[in-house]
Amino acid sequence: YQIEGAANEGGRGPSIWDTFSHTPGTTAGGATGDTAADHFHRTEEDLDLMAALHLQAYRFSISWSRVMPTGEGKVNNEGLAFYSTLVDGLLHRGIEPIITLNHWDLP
Repeated sequence: YQIEGAANEGGRGPSIWDTFSHTPGTTAGGATGDTAADHFHRTEEDLDLMAALHLQAYRFSISWSRVMPTGEGKVNNEGLAFYSTLVDGLLHRGIEPIITLNHWDLP
């Protein structure tokens, strides 16, 4: 949520934070995670920057609404592919992925 953006792309469903942040008066200046740092669209560029900075590890959160858009039932293969590409890209660059399983953005 905090960096991915692409809130309505790749089969992602709304999260509790999407609902909260789209409620008027709940965030400073009406900020949402709809675009955030746009990591979803800039993954390769971000991975290259991490490698250039010689990072040894990268912690990220899985957006469960990207993996399971409705919170139950069918898994979103596009969401799984995004995280698979991210993890593979990190490992390819010698960066250890550290995954946070829940960061307050459940479907």
